[in-house]
Amino acid sequence: MDDFDRKILKELQEDAGLTIAEVARRVGLSASPCWKRVQRLEQEGIIERRVTLLNPDAVGYGLTVFVDVRAGEHTPAWLERFATEVSRMPEVVEFYRMSGDVDYMLKVVAPDIRSYDAFYKRLISAAPLSQVTSRFAMETIKRSTALPI
Repeated sequence: MDDFDRKILKELQEDAGLTIAEVARRVGLSASPCWKRVQRLEQEGIIERRVTLLNPDAVGYGLTVFVDVRAGEHTPAWLERFATEVSRMPEVVEFYRMSGDVDYMLKVVAPDIRSYDAFYKRLISAAPLSQVTSRFAMETIKRSTALPI
């Protein structure tokens, strides 16, 4: 990956809706070589997909909850069941297996507390859990998906 690739990635992280011609202009290339670079970056899996970021409040998902989970078991079967069930829950927008005193961390969005409570009940029935801790975000100070390229 060279400087042009990094510049292209930076531009696309900021606005994936830019035309190739605009990306090329911004990074100092002509459209054809820029397009070939974007295609290569996609084929190599560096660009996984292009998405539109939504304002959670504007679409009715103003509640963000970070959920720490301690596993009820530590077996491959338990993990497979838990990961499958949680991955199916549309409210879970991020899902991580952690090191340290917590086994899993979820970022969950919901319209309100009542909706989160319904989600919580589905979560605790997904697989045996030892402990679940919910932390409610009071304010979003920074929200970005851009990596520091």
